[in-house]
Amino acid sequence: MPLVSEIDFGTPASKAEKTVTLTVDGISVTVPEGTSVMRASMEAGIQVPKLCATDMVDAFGSCRLCLVEIAGRAGTPASCTTPVAEGMSVSTQTPRLKQLRRGVMELYISDHPLDCLTCAANGDCELQDMAGAVGLRDVRYGYEGDNHLKLGKDETNPYFTFDASKCIVCSRCVRACEEVQGTFALTIQARGFDSKVSPGMAEDFLASECVSCGACVQACPTATLTEKSIIEIGQPEHSVVTTCAYCGVGCSFKAEMRGNEVVRMVPYKDGKANRGHSCVKGRFAWGYTNHRERILNPMIRDSIDQPWREVSWDEAIGRVASEFKRLQDKHGKRSIGGITSSRCTNEETYLVQKLIRAGFGNNNVDTCARVCHSPTGYGLKTAFGTSAGTQDFDSVEHSDVVMVIGANPTDGHPVFASRLKKRLRQGAKLIVIDPRRIDLVRTPHVEAAHHLPLLPGTNVAILNALAHVIVTEGLVAEAFVRERCDWDDFSDWAAFVSEPQNSPEVVGPMAGVDPEEIRAAARLFATGGNGAIYYGLGVTEHSQGTTTVMAIANLAMATGNLGRQGVGVNPLRGQNNVQGSCDMGSFPHELPGYRHISDEATRHMFEAFWGTGLDHEPGLRIPNMLDAAVAGTFRGIYIQGEDILQSDPDTKHVAAGLAAMECVVVQDLFLNETANYAHVFLPGSTFLEKDGTFTNAERRINRVRKVMPPKNGYADWEITLLIADAMGVPMQYSHPSEIMDEIAHLTPSFAGVSYAKLEELGSVQWPCNDKKPLGSPIMHMDGFVRGKGKFMITEYVPTDERTGARFPLLLTTGRILSQYNVGAQTRRTDNVVWHQEDRLEIHPHDAEQRGVRDGDWVRIQSRAGETSLRAVITDRVAPGVVYTTFHHPATQANVVTTDYSDWATNCPEYKVTAVQIAPSNGPSEWQERYQELSDRSRRIAKDAAE
Repeated sequence: MPLVSEIDFGTPASKAEKTVTLTVDGISVTVPEGTSVMRASMEAGIQVPKLCATDMVDAFGSCRLCLVEIAGRAGTPASCTTPVAEGMSVSTQTPRLKQLRRGVMELYISDHPLDCLTCAANGDCELQDMAGAVGLRDVRYGYEGDNHLKLGKDETNPYFTFDASKCIVCSRCVRACEEVQGTFALTIQARGFDSKVSPGMAEDFLASECVSCGACVQACPTATLTEKSIIEIGQPEHSVVTTCAYCGVGCSFKAEMRGNEVVRMVPYKDGKANRGHSCVKGRFAWGYTNHRERILNPMIRDSIDQPWREVSWDEAIGRVASEFKRLQDKHGKRSIGGITSSRCTNEETYLVQKLIRAGFGNNNVDTCARVCHSPTGYGLKTAFGTSAGTQDFDSVEHSDVVMVIGANPTDGHPVFASRLKKRLRQGAKLIVIDPRRIDLVRTPHVEAAHHLPLLPGTNVAILNALAHVIVTEGLVAEAFVRERCDWDDFSDWAAFVSEPQNSPEVVGPMAGVDPEEIRAAARLFATGGNGAIYYGLGVTEHSQGTTTVMAIANLAMATGNLGRQGVGVNPLRGQNNVQGSCDMGSFPHELPGYRHISDEATRHMFEAFWGTGLDHEPGLRIPNMLDAAVAGTFRGIYIQGEDILQSDPDTKHVAAGLAAMECVVVQDLFLNETANYAHVFLPGSTFLEKDGTFTNAERRINRVRKVMPPKNGYADWEITLLIADAMGVPMQYSHPSEIMDEIAHLTPSFAGVSYAKLEELGSVQWPCNDKKPLGSPIMHMDGFVRGKGKFMITEYVPTDERTGARFPLLLTTGRILSQYNVGAQTRRTDNVVWHQEDRLEIHPHDAEQRGVRDGDWVRIQSRAGETSLRAVITDRVAPGVVYTTFHHPATQANVVTTDYSDWATNCPEYKVTAVQIAPSNGPSEWQERYQELSDRSRRIAKDAAE
């Protein structure tokens, strides 16, 4: 059978409790009421031929191949659309049915090219399979009459072809686009013989609204839609299940292989985060693994103005150890530190923080969560007792009202967005709180009930206004609050939000939102049934990021929307293992499991197991490391898989800090922007070349499995072991499973986690321990981890970054579907056809005032610096607000962002920068200088490799 056969098993059975007993070909079978005859036949072990049916989409009944006979009924109904009935007697194989099926198949084949032997889908084509299943050996009809064999190919999409001559118009691709993806990009054009699948209004695939999620390709039963990799490489011969290394959804995929070569990535139907769906990044954008710019050999240089020199692993590791030891001997043990990666596995991240604490002898360890979701950890731990979201992704299927604040799921978390859109099409209501009109506000068959287009920086004020309405109008879930929360804290909070300055009438004009819309949104969330809140970096990356997270927690507790399906507080994590990197102790004040380094009992447990003393003082955060470097007290850093020069704020300050250090060690796949300031470059490994685990946004621990040997010679965890050994603190592990065993031994929330359990269950969600041996999909069901839920006073304090005559506009930033984070991976794939450069969105009114036309170069200037981008004139942003992405290093967006940060966690305030826009002749002087530096670095690396 084809490797993707797991998607072909017909309409799923109903979940109704009432059952029905029937016979299929004389075999008795009992199934839930509402089950299709096709599904009941499968339960009886009988396969009914089919073409248009697949369990990805609802039954359709168009192919007329799954016909059956039912005793007492006339005709031959389609088994995929016919529900079972008590006592029904079904026949799936009779002379009449055989004749009908062969006739149907004969008509299909007569309008199909005679290239089965050379077809790319040979061995993976349901049309071929079904022709054999019905016993078709000859076709009586010739090709002299009308047919579709001269229809051309559409090869505009970089990842798949559309060969209309092979299309049987079964509509599976159209239905998958509608029901699974929710994009509605495909349609059946014309009628009768002229019917054909069309992307949009006679557009090609690249020009259409297709988002290249691959659902149509996966659904196609013929070679009409075929991955170009299949055409180039051939059919795969084996597969390995692993986890995507892009966003925090954590999709499971089957890496389908020929030898050690990946042929394609197919979304795994049993993946509990994605349920067999995918996006363009996970499905297709894995080619960076083999990109020509990937560095495969270690390199060193004495200073950053010298050329790189390719060396052996022994020499590179020796240089790292000798330099770090030298710096500590000269400047003290706290003069060096490291940054863990949210793109690496839990096991690799754990080893880096262990190396720093046990090997370097300090707690100078931080991670990219510092600049994205550190307020989530602080805020949710304060309110609930755990530093993570409360639900699994399945929970959205039970939501009645969904609030999306500071997140753009269709671009940042597209697989979850597809599940959300499906629930919205079923009738759930949506509230969007975002400065931009993101796609969810108005998308095919989905429209937000309320969009609150607040000014950047006013999140806390808007949430307080929502709470004001809920409290003053008596909409609080009082029974929940009295039972589950601290009543004194609630009383203080209720009195605070009831104050006049928190009313919609005061907050609305200040935040740029209609007060009546605020009131209506509050009433809907409080009274509309199960209410769920999903948020992203538009919440956390503010000077009041932590305060906003606490305000969200307050809102959920006040309305009783915690502890069951369909509700909860759900941070949408940006990178694949942000949650895991935090879980593993990557913050300078916390050991694995979010336990403070000053807690003696916890620290002594780690000291005993690791066999060394640990510093009891918290270490430096990333901004503090850079400050200390400029001051001359921090001299060396080990950076695993992060590009802080492109991703962190105030680029000039980051560059100054890196330039001041004597030994910068970068471990990554490519010579990223940070590597311009590196003295040692250690080539990293991709997710396809290692074993381990990732933890996604729903706390799901998923296995990452090696499908090919590391092209650089070592997995990332092995590189850290080499450094540790050279530093005189050897760590003895032969496989990442042993590292997870240590994590489980030392971390209560992971106590029940093991590779054996992950193999058995597929994945688990922490906490997983003796009390929850199968994990915890829903948190706080019987009570909060901290005991009573804690309401916090969330006073709105305007950011110090203010607009004025010199800088009258507010710049905010975000992501786009085709690109990921700083683009190091996706820019090295064909995804660049959709996003070749970052652009600046500006409202028509603001553009007209400044004489800016669509496509013009504009200079963006802030108090911190300036850069230049091309303009896009759009009303997706409000007057006074401009927006850009940050996926391309040439953009240098963070040259203009300031050093303002969250009061509790130092998470940078990316989302609020006062700027002025003016016409420009092209890139800024800083961009040109920086581009020259990047080009020179890459040229030197290429020369070294050759």
